[in-house]
Amino acid sequence: MKRLLIIFVSTIFTSILFGQGEIDDQQKVFFRNERSLSLTLRTDGFGFGYREGKRINYLNKKIYELDFGTFKHPKELKTSSYYVNSSYIFGKINSAFYLSGGMGAQHEVFKKADLGGIAVRYFYSGGLSLGLYKPIYYKVVNIFVPTGTDTYYIDITEEKFEESIQSPEDVYSKSAFTKGLREIKVIPGVYAKTGLNFEYSIEDKAIQAIEVGAQISGFPKQIPIMSGDNNKAIFFSLFVSYRIGIIVDPLSREKTGLLKIFNKKNEDIAVY
Repeated sequence: MKRLLIIFVSTIFTSILFGQGEIDDQQKVFFRNERSLSLTLRTDGFGFGYREGKRINYLNKKIYELDFGTFKHPKELKTSSYYVNSSYIFGKINSAFYLSGGMGAQHEVFKKADLGGIAVRYFYSGGLSLGLYKPIYYKVVNIFVPTGTDTYYIDITEEKFEESIQSPEDVYSKSAFTKGLREIKVIPGVYAKTGLNFEYSIEDKAIQAIEVGAQISGFPKQIPIMSGDNNKAIFFSLFVSYRIGIIVDPLSREKTGLLKIFNKKNEDIAVY
């Protein structure tokens, strides 16, 4: 996961550097509310998010956000099946996720002066988080040898991980993800995060940004991801996000979609 974070950051910042130095002759939208989507890689999982930013003044916005993602345990290690071409995480008992929603603030430190320049902001947010987890089922190999015979029979059943599954040789493969969906459990909690936003879009009405920061999520009891007693109730992670969105002018009735902005560059817009 750390290697993916490094590659992701390097690729995006390379594209930012190649876009700098052009003159920005676009007319500006001054009432800069925003809506954006994000893809996030964290040191303990990945996620997706939606954010709205409401302009307070020239440099500050209130932000409202909704995020969904996964939690990974540091002991997770993929194991290849002895029987089929598939892999699974031996000892994992639940798939864990989070659904969080909250609010915060964003402050612009350096404004973008030229087309292809970079605006730098810092942000912080917090709110409620729901920890969700569903059991993982395995296709388990059961071998039977009838008394008084040399013949053996193999039966494959779908079971949750338990102490009777002593080694990877007992597992044929992992069952379908949908198995166990009706057994989802929920733990309410809280979260907080902070970071830096580097916005580099060459379109005044568009948002393209990289965010880096840290997040902490806490729950009143451990979320059981792996078998054993080494699970956690508090999750701390570093993250990097790619964010794409649009600037919304509340005084304009024009409805501009994200694809329209990126497909029709340098389009004139009204100034209010």
